[in-house]
Amino acid sequence: MPNSQATTHDVIIAGAGPVGLFLACELRLAGVSVLILEQADDPYSPLKVLPFGMRGLSTPTLEALDRRGLLDDIKQASQANAAAGATKASAHWLQQRQSRRPAGHFAGIQFFHEDVDVSEWPYRLPSSTGFNLAVDMQFLENVLTARAIATGTEIRRGVALEGFEQTDESVIVRARGQTFHAHWLIGCDGGRSTVRKAGGFEFVGTDPEFTGYSVEVELADPDALSVGRTYTPSGMYTYAKPGTIAMVDFDGGAFHRTRPVTLDHVQAVLRRVSGTGVTVTALRLATTWTDRARQAAAYRNGRVLLAGDAAHTHSPLGGQGLNLGLGDAMNLGWKLAATIRRDAPADLLDSYFAERHPEGARILDWSRAQVALMRPTPSTRALAGIIRDLIGTRDGATYFAEKLWGVSLRYDLGSRHPLVGRSIPDLALADGLRIGHLLRDGRGLLLDFDAGAPLRALAQRWQARTNTVSTDAENRFGLSAALVRPDGFVAWATNSAEDDEGFRQAATRWFGEPEPSVGETR
Repeated sequence: MPNSQATTHDVIIAGAGPVGLFLACELRLAGVSVLILEQADDPYSPLKVLPFGMRGLSTPTLEALDRRGLLDDIKQASQANAAAGATKASAHWLQQRQSRRPAGHFAGIQFFHEDVDVSEWPYRLPSSTGFNLAVDMQFLENVLTARAIATGTEIRRGVALEGFEQTDESVIVRARGQTFHAHWLIGCDGGRSTVRKAGGFEFVGTDPEFTGYSVEVELADPDALSVGRTYTPSGMYTYAKPGTIAMVDFDGGAFHRTRPVTLDHVQAVLRRVSGTGVTVTALRLATTWTDRARQAAAYRNGRVLLAGDAAHTHSPLGGQGLNLGLGDAMNLGWKLAATIRRDAPADLLDSYFAERHPEGARILDWSRAQVALMRPTPSTRALAGIIRDLIGTRDGATYFAEKLWGVSLRYDLGSRHPLVGRSIPDLALADGLRIGHLLRDGRGLLLDFDAGAPLRALAQRWQARTNTVSTDAENRFGLSAALVRPDGFVAWATNSAEDDEGFRQAATRWFGEPEPSVGETR
């Protein structure tokens, strides 16, 4: 008989990667009990501190981390690492410095900060977060792990989820000869998610065109390859001295996870892709990946939910997967917590899929478009030349930055007000506080600039779930008031002092029924 763990948690999360950890932090912020089950015994991976372990954090991700007081710790960890030169990743990124500041790329075609016109983006204000930031995956995980543990998350490593059963009230999880009980189960266990497979989620999309390789090698002649990204008649490779290489071989994904990655195989692929006679004398580290692009047709099945790569998987081109997954966590955490507390509207949890699935589909298409621009054909190279010309213009660079940095993200919340559904700008409040600081307790926020006493009195009926700040702000876009969700997205906004009914509807939609006013009963 398996050992049964008597404690019932509110939530079990499968997977202690960045998405699972950040989601745990969100749930613990709301007082929800969380157990994370992670199959790996050791959270450290050498691949996370190679250049391939560097990820670009998008604007919504930076804002989310800032709104939870995590961004400064992540910046400090990354800066301390870079200053110490502690990893090969640091050397790689220093090596790639140019006279102009790279701002991102599309299928390897780079654009630069100097060409991006941020004034073209409405409702964006300069903030301490910036628009993007390159971070080391290992340090990101370290910071999130420390926060999760500090807030009371229980993490069990070396405990791989094997299966589960769910009832109307609970989920029973089997893992490494033990059983664990929870009210909810969330799969944050990656592209090969056991939770997704055992939960019967349909996973639809497109098959891979290539096998990608990320390797650390020693070369007989380090000058045999061109530094940087090089497209060839057989594929593409990116090289940083002395031996950090990423390459793609258009084999239909045939090699990925089918055989061991040996020195002889890496050398054969590298010679074919680079068109050189390069000799590999030692293979230090290696991993493979593909451009398979699939997405779960639903993110929820009863008491089981998916987030991150378990819900959507695609190539790592452009580093969008991490941002997409952290966005899932920020969106899901407060909604599930409210559902567990029983003060959520009946369909609040459904809005997780409604908001995040379209964003996942957009990122999958963004990844597919890059693959189309990388195929080793003359027509593709001709098209790449046109895109290179376009991305070199101010309008082109601004367009690609807008998409890559995520500044155009807007949820359809059914309002015509141009700010509703967008991330709240980092308004400079008259009392010196910042919006990001006001959201760190994970509650909703009513910003009352000049709407007056009637709105403040009405807002008191949701005071158990929201805070009210009455102040003025510089450049407030003509707003009289705005209601902000715990994730920082605007739920309601008005330029008039007389929209109490609009506020009432939005507050009920996102925060549940109001408390009775004086003299009322439920």
